[in-house]
Amino acid sequence: MYIKSPSRLHLGLIDMNGSYGRLDGGIGLTIADPSLLLYCEPAEKDITVDFNDNFEFGDGLRNEYAGKITSAAENVIDFYDIDEGFYFRVDKAYPSHSGLGSGTQIALSTGKLICEHIGQETNGYSLGKITGRGGTSGIGVFAFDYGGFIVDGGHSIKEKSSFLPSSASKANPPQLFGRYEFPDEWNVLLVILDSDVNVNGQKEVNIFQEYCPIDRNEVELYSHLIFMNLIPFLIEKDLPCFGNIINKIQTIGFKNIEVSLQQDNVRDLMAKLMEIGAYAVGMSSFGPTVYSIYDDSNKHIVDEIKDYVSDNGIVITTKAQNHGHILKK
Repeated sequence: MYIKSPSRLHLGLIDMNGSYGRLDGGIGLTIADPSLLLYCEPAEKDITVDFNDNFEFGDGLRNEYAGKITSAAENVIDFYDIDEGFYFRVDKAYPSHSGLGSGTQIALSTGKLICEHIGQETNGYSLGKITGRGGTSGIGVFAFDYGGFIVDGGHSIKEKSSFLPSSASKANPPQLFGRYEFPDEWNVLLVILDSDVNVNGQKEVNIFQEYCPIDRNEVELYSHLIFMNLIPFLIEKDLPCFGNIINKIQTIGFKNIEVSLQQDNVRDLMAKLMEIGAYAVGMSSFGPTVYSIYDDSNKHIVDEIKDYVSDNGIVITTKAQNHGHILKK
């Protein structure tokens, strides 16, 4: 059995202050490419992870994926007390720690395949609890289940009282607050530059601890821009106004911290996209992936940014995905 799961853009964490009784909260967009394609079949014992010979997988990516698949599988096997093993083969993958949410999709896809084989009904939310995903942001969990443009409601301080990234948080995934169809006529441009900045593990924990809580006035402004501007402009399909708010939120709240910690080449790229007429320019999570939303009226930005990036990174054109993962036998 195969599962194909999408990647996601994490547009921002909403409330990293917490003085009103809740933490976190997130906005994000499910995207069709890059994606994860994972195959699974039962085995007598143990967890085996293989990689399709038709694709180029470096040693670092292989080790990262093998470790995450094995860990997620062990969690699910222990939770459901399964007395058999499983063979996995990665047919398609995308880089870890690039801001595209590969860790959550790997964990949920692994768990879903195992549950399908044992006839256990489940979803991304329950698998997130079992595999330890979604402790800060629920964007990846709900991208897996539903796709589209997603808003999650964060965590009550009764459940989660400290500022921690998902990788270090033991909280359950947050609740889905809102889910919206993303316009078919809007396209997504991704640029992943070569970067020495890699924010994960203890480094990520340290950043949360050092910079939070964010000033409450910034959180209030950020929240107002999201709920009174960004989402209404999305529903109205007003791309220039939607893009203008994306641009504004790069300079406010925790997102401003994420952008400021990147290398100069990432910030220079964002400035270049603005210079050539991009409506929306943002950085996903801690980067280095930079994104833009465009339509036919300013599609010239694609060729211009390809020339600008040259051999110093990867440029991907894709679409939002308004549905979740796909299973097929």
